[in-house]
Amino acid sequence: MGCDFSKLSSCCCVSGESQPIHEAHNAAEEEEKREVNDVPSFREFSVDQLRIATSGFAVENIVSEHGEKAPNVVYKGKLENQRPIAVKRFNRNAWPDTRQFMEEARAVGLLRNQRLANLLGCCCEGDERLLVAEFMPNETLAKHLFHWETQPMKWAMRLRVALYLAQALEYCTSKGRLLYHDLNAYRILFDDEANPRLSCFGLMKNSRDGKSYSTNLAFTPPEYLRTGRITPESVMYSFGTLLLDLLSGKHIPPSHALDLIRDRNLQMLTDSCLEGQFSNDDGTELVRLASRCLQYEPRERPNPKSLVTALIPLQKETEVPSHELMGIKHGGQPVPLSPLGEACLRMDLTAIHEILEKLGYKDDEGSATELSFQMWTNQMQDTLNSKKKGDVSFRHKDLKAAIECYSQFIDVGTMVSPTVYARRSLSHLMSDMPQEALNDAVQAQVISPVWHIASYLQAASLFALGRENEAQIALKEGSILEEKKNTTS
Repeated sequence: MGCDFSKLSSCCCVSGESQPIHEAHNAAEEEEKREVNDVPSFREFSVDQLRIATSGFAVENIVSEHGEKAPNVVYKGKLENQRPIAVKRFNRNAWPDTRQFMEEARAVGLLRNQRLANLLGCCCEGDERLLVAEFMPNETLAKHLFHWETQPMKWAMRLRVALYLAQALEYCTSKGRLLYHDLNAYRILFDDEANPRLSCFGLMKNSRDGKSYSTNLAFTPPEYLRTGRITPESVMYSFGTLLLDLLSGKHIPPSHALDLIRDRNLQMLTDSCLEGQFSNDDGTELVRLASRCLQYEPRERPNPKSLVTALIPLQKETEVPSHELMGIKHGGQPVPLSPLGEACLRMDLTAIHEILEKLGYKDDEGSATELSFQMWTNQMQDTLNSKKKGDVSFRHKDLKAAIECYSQFIDVGTMVSPTVYARRSLSHLMSDMPQEALNDAVQAQVISPVWHIASYLQAASLFALGRENEAQIALKEGSILEEKKNTTS
C-alpha cells in the first residue's frame, strides 16, 4: 500500500480533540492572488439568448449527471463572444418567487475566485429559472476518481484537490456564503488547465423549499437527518466524505470508514492504486483530517480556514501543472487543423466555398424536416425551387442571388437545413457582411449542435470581424467536433 499503516499513531482514532495544525504563510496574500479579474460581472440573460447558446437546449448539450432525467438539467453552451458556459435549468416549480430567486442568484454572482466555477448570470423570465456559470471542460472529480479510463488520479493531485476545495470553501465563508448544498464529487469540476474548481451551483438550493442533500442518506450529516437543516458544520462533514473519496478511490459510507479507522484496518480504506506514492505521515494526517470532519458533534469539526492550514504542508509536486498530473492534454497546445479548418484560419474563402460545394447536403441527414405527402403544396414546391436556385447561384458565386434565394427558403420555415444557413453564411462573408455571416453560422449550430462546419464558419466570421481570440476558440471547437465525428463514423 501507500504506507505502512500499522505504524499509524493513535491520532487517527475518532476524537473530538484537535491536533496541532501547521500555520499557513501569507494566506491573505495568496487569497488576494486568487481573486479573478477576467470573469465578467454578473448579468441577466434572456431565455432567447440561452436558447441560442445551448442550441435550443439540445439533448446533445446535456452535461448533468443524470442527463434528461435530472430534476434540474445542466447544459453546456457558448455565448456570442464564444465564452463557454454551463446553464442550469431548474424545474419549473422550483423557484415560484421571482424576487427570492434573483436575490439568491445575485448574491452568489458577486463571488469571484479562481477556486470556483463562477456564476456569470441568471435568467428569470416567465416560468423559466436558469443559472449561467463558467463551463469546465475536463469532467468531474467523480469521473476521474471513480470511473477513470487511462490512469488513476495521483496522490499529489488528490492532495491538490483537497486543498483547492478547502480554499474555495474558505473564500465563500469569508464572503458570507457559509452554506454549500450537497457537496460531493460531482460538484468538483476541472477547468481547461485541469485545476479543480468548486461548482457555484451548490451555493444555491435546487428549489426554494427543496432539500439541501439529494445523496444517499448514508453520506448525509447526522444533524441534517435530525433537523432537516444544513449548517456550516454540515458542509465540513461533507468535506470529510470527500477526503474519504480521495483516500480510497471509492465512495465509502462514513460510518464504515470510521469503523475501519477505529480498528486500525486502514489498508482496506486506501486506494491500492496509490501504492508507494505517499508517506506514513501524509496518510496519517489525511485520515486524521477526515476523522475530525466526520465528528458526530458539529461543534467538534474544523472550519475551512483550519483545513487550508493543515493541507498546505501536505502538498507534493507543487511545481508540476495539474494537467500533467492528470494526464490531460493541455488546452494551450496547438490543435491540428483539417483542410477546412486551415482555410478558415487563413480566410481562404475560395477554398471554403469549394469544400462546401463538394460536401453538398450530406450533413443535413437527420436535421432537415421531413414532410408528408399532404404538405407538398404549390408553396412547398416554390420553396424547394428557391433552394435549388440558391444552390445554382452559390455554385457560380452569384452571391447576391444566392443570399436572396436561400432567404426565401429560410423565411417560409417549412423545412430546416443547417447547410442552407452555412451556404448563406459564406455568401454573406464573401460579400463583406461578416456580422450577417456570423448570425447564420450560429443559427446553423442551433439546428445541428455538434456540426463542425458551423463552428468553422463562426471562426471565419469572427476573424473577419477582427475578434481574433473568439475566432481561435471557435476554430478549436470546430476541430474538436470534426475529430469526434471522424472517430465515430
